[in-house]
Amino acid sequence: MLAACGVETIEDFFSLIPEQHRFPSLDLPEPLSEMEVLRELQELAESNAEASHNPCFLGAGAYNHHVPALVNHMLLRGEFLTAYTPYQPEVSQGTLQTLFEYQSMICALTSMEVANASHYDGATSTAEAVIMAINQFRGRRTKIVLSPKLHPQYRQVVRTYTQGMGLSIIGDDDPKAANLDDIIMRLDDQTALLIMQYPNFLGELEDMEGLQNAVHDVGALLCIVANPIALGMLKPPGEYGADIVVGEGQPLGIPMSYGGPHLGFFATREKYVRKMAGRLVGETVDTNGKRGYVLTLSPREQHIRRDKATSNICTNQGLMVTAAAIYLSVLGKQGLRKVAELCYQKAHYAANCIDKLPGFSVMRTMPFFHEFALRCPAPVAEINAAIFDNYGLIGGYDLGQDYDHLENHMLIAVTEMITKEDIDCLAEALGEIT
Repeated sequence: MLAACGVETIEDFFSLIPEQHRFPSLDLPEPLSEMEVLRELQELAESNAEASHNPCFLGAGAYNHHVPALVNHMLLRGEFLTAYTPYQPEVSQGTLQTLFEYQSMICALTSMEVANASHYDGATSTAEAVIMAINQFRGRRTKIVLSPKLHPQYRQVVRTYTQGMGLSIIGDDDPKAANLDDIIMRLDDQTALLIMQYPNFLGELEDMEGLQNAVHDVGALLCIVANPIALGMLKPPGEYGADIVVGEGQPLGIPMSYGGPHLGFFATREKYVRKMAGRLVGETVDTNGKRGYVLTLSPREQHIRRDKATSNICTNQGLMVTAAAIYLSVLGKQGLRKVAELCYQKAHYAANCIDKLPGFSVMRTMPFFHEFALRCPAPVAEINAAIFDNYGLIGGYDLGQDYDHLENHMLIAVTEMITKEDIDCLAEALGEIT
């Protein structure tokens, strides 16, 4: 092998690396037995504070929802777990039908006409919406308007995706001053896409009625980044004129897993389907008239026409889509609404309890779903450390990290996994701060 590569030793491969930056040798510890390794790994795992042992009020994009046992039971079946991207329909009907059912449920949830299966996470789905809008206008429109209350990391990913494309990405440059009217004023005949979040990053439910008119009057597209659990009880974006609906599908039966793997859902109007990235499963009939499922409209990502592909989608996304499809089918329409209502009611109970504490005040300028911003009398990092050390509670997200005007503000998330006792404990812990 070395001869075939034209070198004499392994070290020759690293000749371009300055010697002072190479490892002279691997400084490995003494070997351990299997039992010793397992014990050490267990100790490392138990050093983490995680949501199954500590009540978690941290959200900001990843949420601790209940995952029915049936999800993992079905997901870990060999037929799903080991299934590769289903390019050969004759041997992949089970996986293809699962993807098709997922797409159908996302369409029903968002009130859109087509959905793909799928993207890596909510941030990449949002970035793909930008790419789709630019392609829809054939590059003639180059302005993208972002709401300042769109998830900060989503905004960063959009800019990373599109760097070098000559786009003008505006709207979030002054988060303190910007409101919906300010954002609408930024729209013009160069705007390709406006992206809003619902509920927004602060948990608020902004009034979207009439927004479609302002966007469509200038010929642009409207993208809504939605929380799929919230759509169990709120008006779907398709009913107030959204052209694209994207979001993070992690709440749909996928554990937080320290940040991934997660799932990005993407739905749009049928007239834009040929500009949509990702896999699309269609329903058809075979020569005998029997129903069947196939990948359709887009080229295979890894084959000879890869330069024509809209995006690369990995096998893992099929597994996450399967989890979401099982979750949605297990809960059904009424079950999903019940989860949404529990989140809503518990969050409002928490807000009312905390709002009574001296030094704390809940931001109530708009209605909220299951997250709310809380003004605190001390730095959020100090508060989170205190309530964890004294009560074992995982506190909220420090909004001052992303918004200068929200220093000492905490974003608190409440899901159905939080009990009344957990909320009362949080209120008691915060009460001690003052």
